[in-house]
Amino acid sequence: MVNAKTAKARSEVTKMKARLAEQQNKLRELEARQEEYENMEIVDIVRGMSVPLDDLASILRSIKDAPARGAINASGQVGLMPSNDGSNIEDATKGGAIQ
Repeated sequence: MVNAKTAKARSEVTKMKARLAEQQNKLRELEARQEEYENMEIVDIVRGMSVPLDDLASILRSIKDAPARGAINASGQVGLMPSNDGSNIEDATKGGAIQ
């Protein structure tokens, strides 16, 4: 025969597992919604750039390869970053300074 305390604990565990499963499902739904919104933002940004579809892949590749060339500055911007002396801006993709 099952002790009353054991039965109560077993019941609480079962209820908690059900609530946990429900919360995990809700979390997955929220994460999917977040990803969908992020993707919509990306699409809006790309469309706003008015870049021909043929050029888009090469532009994205150059951005992806930018860290290897040191083209991303501390604030995460690609291409231009302040020079060491602060007097001008360096083109990080070319390694030179723009006056």
